[in-house]
Amino acid sequence: MQAYEIMISPVIKVKETDTVRYVIEKFIENRISGLPIVNERNEMAGYISDGDIMRYIGKHQYRIVDPLHSVSIIKGDYEDFEQKVRKLLELNVMSIAKRKVYNVSWDEEIETIASILGNKQIKKLPVERNGVLVGIISRGDVIRHSFRTFL
Repeated sequence: MQAYEIMISPVIKVKETDTVRYVIEKFIENRISGLPIVNERNEMAGYISDGDIMRYIGKHQYRIVDPLHSVSIIKGDYEDFEQKVRKLLELNVMSIAKRKVYNVSWDEEIETIASILGNKQIKKLPVERNGVLVGIISRGDVIRHSFRTFL
């Protein structure tokens, strides 16, 4: 089985010029947790996930101290939470997105796709054909298509 047989298409995506506000609106509207980011030629420019947003929000809020494995968490007062969220909403998506994105060709075999998703510990894999984003495959897509004949 190949990528084009199991991928979701068309892909919900955002442009590299969009704001994080727009990304979060897409997350909420579509009940998703990650989106590919494309340039004006529909080529992959990056990927933004809920994890990227959480890392930004949580950055510098807490400091973990570990004197000989007696862990303490100290709350920082570096920036008010609401201020941080407001600031985040207006950022360009590329300022917090991953620029190195694993992807597969539209004719890649499902075994390779499963290996990449598992070994790289990622949830979704963009699918490209001739350098252009044409679909996306999630862990769930691989599981559904791999096991449907056995259940």
